[in-house]
Amino acid sequence: MSEGMAESLMHNIMDTISDNVSKHKKVSFFEEDDSSSVSCKLNKLFGREKPVHHILGGGKSADVLLWRNKKISASVLGGATVVWVLFEWLNYNFLSLACFALIIALLLQFLWTNASSMLNRSSSSPPRVILPEEAFVNIGKLVGFEVNRSLIYLQDIACGGTIKQFLMVVGSLLAAAIIGSWCNFLTVIYIGFIAAHTLPVLYEKYDDQIDNFILGALGQVQHNYSKLDTGVLKRIPRAGSFKTWGRKAD
Repeated sequence: MSEGMAESLMHNIMDTISDNVSKHKKVSFFEEDDSSSVSCKLNKLFGREKPVHHILGGGKSADVLLWRNKKISASVLGGATVVWVLFEWLNYNFLSLACFALIIALLLQFLWTNASSMLNRSSSSPPRVILPEEAFVNIGKLVGFEVNRSLIYLQDIACGGTIKQFLMVVGSLLAAAIIGSWCNFLTVIYIGFIAAHTLPVLYEKYDDQIDNFILGALGQVQHNYSKLDTGVLKRIPRAGSFKTWGRKAD
C-alpha cells in the first residue's frame, strides 16, 4: 500500500470518528462526556495516555526534571549554569579548573592534618574521597550502548528506511550542524540541559494547548509532504524499476 493510499485511509478514519463524535453529542449529556474523552485521547501527542512523569522514567531523575523538589532541581540547574559560566564566559578550560580544584583540596587536607598539632589537640585523619570503579564502568557501558544504538538506527534508515524517514534524519543532522556552527559543543549541551529542565514542566502544565498546536503543525507538514510526494518523490524510479528496465534492455 502506497503512502498516498495510507494517508487517504487515515483521513477517512478520522472523518468517520469525527462524524460519530458529532452524532453522539446530539444524543444525550452522558454520551457527550464519552465523546469528549475519545477526542481527548485522539488529541494527545503521539497517542500518549500515560502521564509525563511515567514517560520520563518515574524515578528520581523524573522528579528533578519535573521540579517535584524545587531545591534539588534548582541546585542541579544552578550547578550546570556555574559550570557553563566558568568554561564559556570566564574562558576556563578543564585542565586548569581541575588543577585549581585539586590545589584547594590539598590545602584543606593539609590544614586539617596540621591544625591538630597547632592547637594542641589529638590528631584526626581528614576525610578521603575515593570514587567507585563501578560508576566509571557503568558510564562507559551506557555511552557505548547509546552510541551503538544510534549508529544502528542511522544504518537502518540508510539501508531499509523510507524516503520520508531518510529526509527527516538528514534534515535533523543538517539542523544540528547549523546549530553547532553557531555555538560550541558545551553550549549545545547546556541548551539541551536547560530544555530538559523547562520543556517537560511546561508540557505537563499546558499539555492540551501544546498537543493541539503540535498536531496542527504536523498536519500541515503532512499535507506539504503529500504534495511533494505526489509531484516529485513518486516520479523518482525505484531500485526495482531499474532492474526491470535492465532486463527489458537485455
